[in-house]
Amino acid sequence: MAGGEAFTGIGKVRYEGPATKNMLAFRHYDAEALVEGKPMKDHLRFAVSYWHTMRGTGGDPFGPGTMVRPWETGGDPLEMALKRVDVAFEFLEKLGVGFYCFHDRDVAPEGSSLAEANRHLDTVADALERHQQRTGIRLLWGTANLFSHPRYVHGAATSCNVETFAYAAAQVKKAIEVTHRLGGAGYTFWGGREGYQCLWNTDMKREMDHLARFMHMAVDHAKAIGFTGQFYFEPKPREPMKHQYDFDAATCINFLRAYGLEKHVKMNLETNHATLAGHEIQHELEYAGMQGFLGSVDANTGDTLVGWDTDQFPTNVYMTTQMMYSILKYGGLAPGGINFDAKVRRESFEPVDLFHAHIGGMDAFARGLKIAAAMRADGAIQKLVDERYASWSSPLGTRIEAGSESFASLEREMLAKGDATPCTSGRQELFENVINTYL
Repeated sequence: MAGGEAFTGIGKVRYEGPATKNMLAFRHYDAEALVEGKPMKDHLRFAVSYWHTMRGTGGDPFGPGTMVRPWETGGDPLEMALKRVDVAFEFLEKLGVGFYCFHDRDVAPEGSSLAEANRHLDTVADALERHQQRTGIRLLWGTANLFSHPRYVHGAATSCNVETFAYAAAQVKKAIEVTHRLGGAGYTFWGGREGYQCLWNTDMKREMDHLARFMHMAVDHAKAIGFTGQFYFEPKPREPMKHQYDFDAATCINFLRAYGLEKHVKMNLETNHATLAGHEIQHELEYAGMQGFLGSVDANTGDTLVGWDTDQFPTNVYMTTQMMYSILKYGGLAPGGINFDAKVRRESFEPVDLFHAHIGGMDAFARGLKIAAAMRADGAIQKLVDERYASWSSPLGTRIEAGSESFASLEREMLAKGDATPCTSGRQELFENVINTYL
């Protein structure tokens, strides 16, 4: 790493406009450009995921890692973790993003005991804090890895082993404290193994009750230490479990309301997780948004020909337009953001590929933002939607929506009328054609 740099020969990535031939420049992401009266950087709040970007090796079930990472020199795990912090912030600064996200075990080694793990995390947090103060880059959210270690083979908060539950509680306590210390804007819970492989050996009600108890403990501890960051659930239906209790946004929101947690937790939605649940990400954003639970986004995509969570970088502008249209519709993401929970392909193993991947994703979301804002500005799509629901603006529709009609009164209305007025066309093709005029 000549000159102390890990990414030699790569300078700060800058906006150069759509005509540039420089593949290490932004074509559409202009951080300070105003969209709907707010800078792009404040709409998008881009974050880099520490786990994929700094810890991804490229390994898969068919072979070991392929990534060329000159800074990964081995040796003492804690010293390597500290060196990795320097590299991470070099990448963040050169890319020009304002945030990053981590799991506790991404940034610091576990060690031989909980006490040692906590000491390691504190030591690395010292380094993270120094770099944050130096650069102004912030922690979007932290989280705890409650799924990789063998102790979590049956889950963490939903484990059949009470001491596993207790250990997970202690681990999350520390992770929330470190997130608070680093000024994290939020804290995310992803139930990687909170679910089941076999219902015959599972007491589902007891596990769900335990998960709720765990979450109330987290809320209580956050209050006790003065952490006011937003808590998030990240839905995912399966992988690694056959069924996970955080199946999709609707399932998570129902759980939160059933257990009295709805004031404390919002959704951190991921594209590839939506796909596994049989939804488009637009569906998840719309559902969470209309319920008041839209919080943050893990930005990636999957391969339509592959049936698992491939975590690819998002480059589909149609998809990012859908996402940004819904995000703008529901008032934006802050204090959440758009975190690139995505990994370069196993075959893209050189350090520069990390830049190409993030630049492409950032440009795709910048284009989606601009297109969505243009759609909102001229109102063509909303006008078509309003026309489709025009009958609900009639006196009858107004009375129904106001709650002043009943089955009996509506029966009298239809007996007098004889039949319903024929519906108008849905005009799906027209909608799709209009949207394409913006792309």
